[in-house]
Amino acid sequence: MKLVFVHGAGESSLSFHYQLGHFRNSEGIDLPGHPDGKPCTSVEGYMEWVRGFVAARQYRDVVLCGHSMGGAITQLYALQYPEELRGIILIGTGARLRVHPNYLKECEDGIKDSGRWLENREIEYSKIAPDLRQALVARSAEVGSAVKLNDLLCCDRFDVMDRVQGIHLPTQIICGSKDMMTPVKYTDYLADRIPGSRKAVFDGATHYVHLEQHTAVNETIETFLSTLR
Repeated sequence: MKLVFVHGAGESSLSFHYQLGHFRNSEGIDLPGHPDGKPCTSVEGYMEWVRGFVAARQYRDVVLCGHSMGGAITQLYALQYPEELRGIILIGTGARLRVHPNYLKECEDGIKDSGRWLENREIEYSKIAPDLRQALVARSAEVGSAVKLNDLLCCDRFDVMDRVQGIHLPTQIICGSKDMMTPVKYTDYLADRIPGSRKAVFDGATHYVHLEQHTAVNETIETFLSTLR
């Protein structure tokens, strides 16, 4: 199997630091514009880019793991090209990803005032180990608030609430109990509608559950992968 990680809005493969270090031969994708190249303008566009990435490397038995916007990309992939995947892992995501206007405004303001925007990013990462937190903030500066805004607008248009029951792949769903961006009810919706899916909620974790409680999250992923072998 090939485990491939897809990051969220305005992030990069660095957001899977602990997973890439733990799972041998796994792959972390940097979506276009994160920071190199030009970002896609829709979740569908990102999904097709990821599909091209996978095809170009001739990966087989792919397990796609997506966080937040990466989870939206993963859901679309599973709906449109299920025969190309062995299973999926959805972290801190939902079948619909409406974005509060305050988040959009914060990114718009960040285009002119990156300092304030980066301070807010550091607050979002506050439960992550200090060394990695600083690296994530530095990467956010490279990616920039304009790309983050672009991605959040992509998320805001994403909605597969009436289609998600069409996913018939083995599925592991993960979230933090304190996730404000994609709350537990989003995970419950997915788990209730994706046949045979597994759900894990980590107490006290936020939107970055896989970075805050990485040991437990990695164990959950390991257990899920063992069911696919």
